[in-house]
Amino acid sequence: MNLFDILGPVMVGPSSSHTAGAVRIGNLGRKLLKEEPVRADILLHGSFATTGVGHGTDCALIAGLLGMRPDDMRISDSFRIAKDRGLSFTFTNKTLKDAHPNTAVLSLYGKSGQHIEVQAASIGGGRVMVHKLDGIEVDFSAEMPTLVVYNLDRPGYVSEVADLLANHKINIATMHLYRDKRGGYGVMVMETDQPIPEDALRSLERMRGVRKVIFINTEV
Repeated sequence: MNLFDILGPVMVGPSSSHTAGAVRIGNLGRKLLKEEPVRADILLHGSFATTGVGHGTDCALIAGLLGMRPDDMRISDSFRIAKDRGLSFTFTNKTLKDAHPNTAVLSLYGKSGQHIEVQAASIGGGRVMVHKLDGIEVDFSAEMPTLVVYNLDRPGYVSEVADLLANHKINIATMHLYRDKRGGYGVMVMETDQPIPEDALRSLERMRGVRKVIFINTEV
């Protein structure tokens, strides 16, 4: 147990799960989109749906999408700020099968046309977990430097990515592999001990069969 487990996150209240965690989900969605979002269609499940408005979950998610952190005093004013910045959004309540009670699904669109769908949960103390990316089941927190690689589901890609990181002196702490179906496309999620330099990310993007590369350098 560390000090964070005892004291919880530095945050604007009232709830670490419904407020601080929601800000982090929004912020993580923004980082996964890789650009400024201009539209967000958000589904709320479970406790997020039933008690979220009272805890400011809706404002917190939008604040995170705007790049705010859990201790930002502007969280309660995020709807107005979103309007000023050109971010439109909708909220819908929906019951999801086998989802954590504090779950949001963010369908995000960027200003250059990028799109991503992120299903994430606030699991307590301001911590979050991503459980789906574009419909593919995953499981990561982005509390460490995190590399996400979308690639064709073919032999050899895992070793190619691992070799490239090794050549740049990047140590892989954890690696998980996911796919939509056999022979379809997969997602590699790697947590690393070091930040990945820009030239390595560009090399990954140029690899045959790689569809998209996302790198989250710091905790959200």
